[in-house]
Amino acid sequence: MESSRPLPIPTPNSEPFWNGLANHQVTLQQCDDCNAWVFYPRSHCNSCLSPNLTWKQVSGNGTLYSFTVARRPTAPQFIDDIPQLIVVVELSEGVRLNSVMVNIAPEALVIGMAVKPVFHLRDGATLLYFEPE
Repeated sequence: MESSRPLPIPTPNSEPFWNGLANHQVTLQQCDDCNAWVFYPRSHCNSCLSPNLTWKQVSGNGTLYSFTVARRPTAPQFIDDIPQLIVVVELSEGVRLNSVMVNIAPEALVIGMAVKPVFHLRDGATLLYFEPE
């Protein structure tokens, strides 16, 4: 059933992020004027509104900021992924992003635990998941 799952549709602003994942690299935008890290991808810095953003490779390492264990499918396409470990990860650069944890039992999830990126290829797209470090 995995092939019917929704996939990201890159936009001009987000395409470098998805291209980085395809190369097994996590990339983020950083403002050239105030040095703030920016995520989700956009055309202007969310701190100073500068349009001067540069894509930079980062480790993708971070900590588990929040999570939920979905014991019922979040959509029909995810019926085979129960329980689904839906997480918010705070990267070392301070940005937070939503993802999925893999390679861990639900009862082992702990807020603040160190996590690292996992690059998951599905139907031609590379998705960013996380696992314990």
